[in-house]
Amino acid sequence: MSRFREEMKVIPRTAWAIAIILYVGFVAFTQMVWPHGWWTLFSIVMPLFLAIFVLLVGYVNADARRRGMRHVMWTLLAIFIPNAIGFILYFIMREPLLRACPGCGTMVSQGFAFCSKCGGALAHSCPHCRAAVQPEWSHCTKCGAGLQAL
Repeated sequence: MSRFREEMKVIPRTAWAIAIILYVGFVAFTQMVWPHGWWTLFSIVMPLFLAIFVLLVGYVNADARRRGMRHVMWTLLAIFIPNAIGFILYFIMREPLLRACPGCGTMVSQGFAFCSKCGGALAHSCPHCRAAVQPEWSHCTKCGAGLQAL
């Protein structure tokens, strides 16, 4: 399955339903008001932008919740900051996906070396300052201690 298809599954069904209802409703309304001419193209394209906006709002809400962020705040920012700047800010500032602790299953951030609930090790850590380190590093980036024993 493609990455795009996986991300589309993040959008809640209610957002899909609202987008479809708004699109069909606006197309039907505009076809009744302006039945002929170049308005036909307008009546199909403009509601499409509205439907895409609703789907983006649904995605921001669900994705922020999935990442452990303040989903209500980011949803409101995406809706009310004009010219799609709210969406751009969200995609620039969003945090990485959470991962499950192998010991207790608690969802924790990618950069954590230890679980906040059970204290289990999530990654290699510096023996001196306990910061998360990569296995191929020779020295800790936080304290400079040697990491030969990893």
